[in-house]
Amino acid sequence: MATDNNAEHNGALDAETLAEASKLTVYDGFGNQVEFGSLFRDKKTVVVFIRHFFCGQYVMQLASVPKESLEQAGVKVVIVGCGEWSLIKNYCETTGYAGELYADPSRALYRTLGLIENLNITPAGEEKRSYLTRSLLGNVMKSIWNGPLKSPQHIGKQGNISQLGADYILGPGQECTFASRMQHTEDHVEVAELMKHAGVTYP
Repeated sequence: MATDNNAEHNGALDAETLAEASKLTVYDGFGNQVEFGSLFRDKKTVVVFIRHFFCGQYVMQLASVPKESLEQAGVKVVIVGCGEWSLIKNYCETTGYAGELYADPSRALYRTLGLIENLNITPAGEEKRSYLTRSLLGNVMKSIWNGPLKSPQHIGKQGNISQLGADYILGPGQECTFASRMQHTEDHVEVAELMKHAGVTYP
């Protein structure tokens, strides 16, 4: 069973939940099914669950982490979205992300990991994350442009917009050393903090 949704950082993902999630499958950009556990079986892996494929500011910042820094630390980055796998190629082109990206359109992984749904934004008085470089209206307009207006054939395939994500450091093997579940739509862990926990030099 997943732990309390407010739990974060070390120990938030228990062994039973990780084992259950590891048996589930995701889709790669060609529509092939891949066992989730195989993604971090042999290497320490930063696994980021994003919200949907029409929103990419956080992934744009992740894309700025130097490949050399990841290689020196022996770490890789994997992103999982809840939209259709057919949007993966376009999403990578839009965000500039060149790493591994998978789709979980059924959201079976999201549910198993206890990730929640809402459309809340940053609460009043709480500092916004640095990856939020545009205003809320700007974010919405950019998402609309990258989605329906620019590629109308993608409408309805982006994934549930109310689905929140999470940031984990998993592997090698059945090990979770960091976990943080989103509580609203704007609170992915700062990339610099996530990389620090993973032992990656950034920026």
